[in-house]
Amino acid sequence: KVAVVARSLTKAEETATEIRENGGCAHAFEGNVADLESMKSVASETASTFGGIDVLCANAGIFPNAPIEEMTGEHWDQVMNTNARGTLFSLQACLPFLKKAEYGRIIVTSSITGPATGYVGWSHYGASKAAQLGFMRSAALELARYNITINAVMPGNIMTEGLEGLGDHYLNTMTASVPLKRLGNVEDIAYAALFLASREAGYITGQTIIVDGGQLLPESLEAMGQN
Repeated sequence: KVAVVARSLTKAEETATEIRENGGCAHAFEGNVADLESMKSVASETASTFGGIDVLCANAGIFPNAPIEEMTGEHWDQVMNTNARGTLFSLQACLPFLKKAEYGRIIVTSSITGPATGYVGWSHYGASKAAQLGFMRSAALELARYNITINAVMPGNIMTEGLEGLGDHYLNTMTASVPLKRLGNVEDIAYAALFLASREAGYITGQTIIVDGGQLLPESLEAMGQN
C-alpha cells in the first residue's frame, strides 16, 4: 500500500497508476512538502485510507542551477524549503501515526552532492542535502525510543528527467566518473530504500547507504579531478 504525494495530482496519479498496473495498491495525493499543514492533511488522509502509516520515504527534491554570484535569496530558499524543510515537515506530519503504531521506517533520499562532493551551480542543493544527513542522524536518536528507525540513501548520478535535460556532454562526463561506467537508474535507489523500509532493517538507524556505482571510491575521485 503506497501513498504517492506530489504537488501535481496528475503526476502523483501517473505513478499510482503504474503501481496498480504492476499489482500494487496505491493512492495519489496532492501535497506540498514545504507546507506543514499540507503534509499534515496528506498524512491524515493516508492514515484514514490505509489504516495507518508504517513507512515514510522523504524523496522530494529540486536542483535548479544557480552559480554563487547569480544566486538570490529566493533561489536558496526555494531549494532549502523543498529539500531540507520538506524532510522535516514530512516527518512531523507522519510522526503521530508512527508513534501510535510503535513502529516505523523513515528513508531520506539525500545525494552525494553536498555531503561528499560538489558540482558547479549546485551549492544550494549541496547544502540542502548535507542538512538532510545532519537532521537524519539527530532524528535517529530522538525516534529510537518509539521503535522508529530513520536512514538515508545517498544516490550518485541517477538518470532522471532532471538529468536528461542537462545534455550529452554533461551526461558523458558524469558517466566517465563512475567505475561501473553507467549512470544509475531509479530501480537502483528503490531497492536500497526497499531494504531500509523492511523489518529486516530493524537494527539499522542513523546510517547512510551510498548508491553511486563506486563514484566516491578514492581512485574514482582522483580521476574526476583530472577530467
